[in-house]
Amino acid sequence: MAEGDAPGTALGLVDRLNEDEARQELARLAAEIAAANQAYHAEDAPIMSDATYDMLKARNAAIEARFPGLKRTDSPTELVGAAPAEGFGKVAHRVPMLSLSNAFAPEDIRDFDTRTRRFLNLPPEAPLRYVAEPKIDGLSLSLRYEGGRLVQAATRGDGEVGENVTANALTLDDIPGRLTGDAPVVLEVRGEVYMTHEDFAALNARAAQAGGKVFANPRNAAAGSLRQLDARITASRPLRFFAYAWGELSEPLAGTQWDSLQRLAALGFKVNPLIQLCDGPDALLATYAVIEAQRATLGYDIDGVVYKVDDLGLQRRLGFRSTTPRWAVAHKFSAERAWTRLLGIDVNVGRTGALAPLARLQPVTVGGVVISNATLHNEDYIAGRSASTGEPIREGRDLRVGDWVEVRRAGDVIPQIVDVDLSRRPEDAAPFAFPHTCPQCGSEALREAGDAVRRCTGGIACPAQAVEKLKHFVSRNAFDIEGLGIKQIEMFFNDPLLPIREPADIFTLEERDQINLARLRNRLGYGEKSAQNLFRAIEQRRRIPLARLIFALGIRHLGEAGSQLLAQHYGSWEAFEHAMTAARIGEGSEWSELTSIDGVGKVLATSVVTAFHQESERAAIDRLIPHLSIENPPRRATESPVAGKTVVFTGTLEHMTRAEAKARAEAMGAKVAGSVSAKTDLLIAGPGAGSKARDAERLGVTVIDEAAWLALIGG
Repeated sequence: MAEGDAPGTALGLVDRLNEDEARQELARLAAEIAAANQAYHAEDAPIMSDATYDMLKARNAAIEARFPGLKRTDSPTELVGAAPAEGFGKVAHRVPMLSLSNAFAPEDIRDFDTRTRRFLNLPPEAPLRYVAEPKIDGLSLSLRYEGGRLVQAATRGDGEVGENVTANALTLDDIPGRLTGDAPVVLEVRGEVYMTHEDFAALNARAAQAGGKVFANPRNAAAGSLRQLDARITASRPLRFFAYAWGELSEPLAGTQWDSLQRLAALGFKVNPLIQLCDGPDALLATYAVIEAQRATLGYDIDGVVYKVDDLGLQRRLGFRSTTPRWAVAHKFSAERAWTRLLGIDVNVGRTGALAPLARLQPVTVGGVVISNATLHNEDYIAGRSASTGEPIREGRDLRVGDWVEVRRAGDVIPQIVDVDLSRRPEDAAPFAFPHTCPQCGSEALREAGDAVRRCTGGIACPAQAVEKLKHFVSRNAFDIEGLGIKQIEMFFNDPLLPIREPADIFTLEERDQINLARLRNRLGYGEKSAQNLFRAIEQRRRIPLARLIFALGIRHLGEAGSQLLAQHYGSWEAFEHAMTAARIGEGSEWSELTSIDGVGKVLATSVVTAFHQESERAAIDRLIPHLSIENPPRRATESPVAGKTVVFTGTLEHMTRAEAKARAEAMGAKVAGSVSAKTDLLIAGPGAGSKARDAERLGVTVIDEAAWLALIGG
């Protein structure tokens, strides 16, 4: 059949085929379509037009319909894309796929509006529009189009790097392979893959009947279906897609969020019909109430409503925090609740030594999820009082084993106990005695003044703390070592022949395995290939960004945002390690520099310095570092007049808010500190400048006003 044959002509010939001719034609079509799939999906080098490809598949389907007994095992009607890959390739997102900050109460939304206006220096009466859209509970996906053709689909991953699922995405009816209309040359569309309740129930019913895997909820089913190495499995699953955002663009879609969504709809993407344009927080809350009331009847899962500033110019001004945009917030639905029996209270030990009580519950379904455990926060929460104020909670009612308790999922995620029914309390129920010694190592568990939790004093000598630190070390946002998860860490920690007791042990595992008679490949659950895969995954993680390394150390109070601040400020492991070694809590230039970093307070600074001065913890760090190749953070802008300078803002700024001034300075390569020190290069002083101006004068730091600052940075 020639490439130019019209589909109608090709289909018309089917009626003239006898059985032998049909068999030969099906064999030819299977080979030709398979070659086209390989060229298009695997090699990114199409060998025929889309119209020709569609015509071949239509002809194949028509012949199979006339001769169903001749359908081949490799029939093109059962194949999607190229042959399954051995694994997903990695895709670096050109524009990071960030998460959103969460809000749970109307006051949070009003605060969001107030913060936004304050940042933009907008008075309360100034108009400020938002777009409200349902928060789909599915799997985030980024679709890259070039010249109107889908060239890449990637999962969110860690926000910076995702998995290449292009062949799988092409199987979804809601995702166009080619765009219609006037699309930008480069268009990266982002949205959510999901599954309806009806399709989910049918999928589970088929799986149960076949003795296969049954999914816990539609989100898991959608994620598991999209992330299949064999695209044929994805094609057999009823997945859908809503578009709601974009990444890299060669040209703007429109000037507002609302108009951009309408443009995406015009290009062929499905945009949620419940999206609304709202003037101010009252309209946002009214939309939230309407969407929440429809939640049970939508036919798919949503877990809140997302609010975004409509004006894209204002979005650019607002910019981003370390992990979330300032111009958007997710308003999560009120927690769903249920009553069940409290079967027991277990006390676990975390990586910082915190004794964390956990409720064991008679399993109960809350919000579509089976709950058998719930957090109890701390010993005061169990006793019925606030850890911070001592005031009664639950009207002072304590929690006892055997009680009937009310459970909710805060933000539809974290189960917790919020009430107890005293009328159903067993007569022999006794007050819970919270342990004053570590249940794991027997060390004394102390509660410091002002701390809400009791902590084991055993340090990394406590096995519970040691194993939890290791779990944190290999977690997704730390070293993220594939094949070395929670279960594997627990196994290796207790392994007498190939133990992993501290992070450095991970990177000597293969070397120790080579000289060990009881090799990993002989362990239950491992073979030669799986052992080599683990060693390869560990080897790949020897190279690590500085911020991830700092976060992976598991220092108390130090999260991802703080780790980013420290990495960006010090610029290298050598500089950071030297400063922390030299620092003394509450005194000296190194301490002053550490606490001057905007976002690093005394509590966090104390934790970091303590970690580097605690003998056993420091020794473990020193044993780890020689095994790593540490990547310094990318240098900030170097061509601006303030690049590399340390600046401090004080007083009242009249042309921009303090937050906007800080963001602008950092974008130009400056370090913004919260206090003046000998290392400060520039103090920008507005009206009302006080002690910082005096400190600058005493230290000989250059002081300029806001007008001079704007002139310096170009307005």
